[in-house]
Amino acid sequence: MSQVREQLYELGLNPGDVVLMHSSMKALKTEMTPGCFLHELMQALTEEGTLLLPSLTYDTVTLEHPYFSINESEPCVGILPLTFFRMEGVVRSMHPTHSVCAMGANAKALTGKHFRDNTPVGPNSPFMLLTDYGGKLLFIGDILYSCTFMHGIEEIVHTPYVMNTEMTKYTLVDQKGKTQEKEYYTHNFKGWKQDYTRIRDILDHPDIRTGTVCSAPCILIDANKLKTAAIERLQSDIFAFVSPKK
Repeated sequence: MSQVREQLYELGLNPGDVVLMHSSMKALKTEMTPGCFLHELMQALTEEGTLLLPSLTYDTVTLEHPYFSINESEPCVGILPLTFFRMEGVVRSMHPTHSVCAMGANAKALTGKHFRDNTPVGPNSPFMLLTDYGGKLLFIGDILYSCTFMHGIEEIVHTPYVMNTEMTKYTLVDQKGKTQEKEYYTHNFKGWKQDYTRIRDILDHPDIRTGTVCSAPCILIDANKLKTAAIERLQSDIFAFVSPKK
């Protein structure tokens, strides 16, 4: 067994897990290519597991350019999501700004309903469906602040800062080249700084685990446990995970 797989298992990953990963390739400080690292991760999960990576496109699919192609609009959130997007066998959810790529046993089931939502991280998004599969959130690097799953919690609780009140019309192109138009609510956060590192304050081991993979500090979180704890925290303090921008 490779060192990477050993470290992933020590962190708490198990064969057959459903895992959504936020990642910093730079944090790994390894000579492995992005493709090799993703292969190691898939080997650790085995054929029964499923790997998901956010393939967000908010930098290129904008209010000024509201066009999204599921085959051609490249992720803007790092080299690992971009590499994963290009890998054979990967499927992608249909959403103009907050799509997710997936590979594995439950990849199609997790990505296939996202088009039903009219918000970025709605109940049919792979982020929120993760909880139906006993899924986990994996953070490679010190990047807990990048927790898109939390936006789904904020949507559930209807925090006053998460959503724009007006809809935007997007042009969407599916895998077969079919074009359609659809209106979406977009995220706002204007005037607010997101601080999801506060997740550490609402979860305890084993619901949140820390470790190291290669040279990267890593965190593994039980998605269901985070959902329950975060909703409870927001119900007592609606601004628990944000701060006013100065």
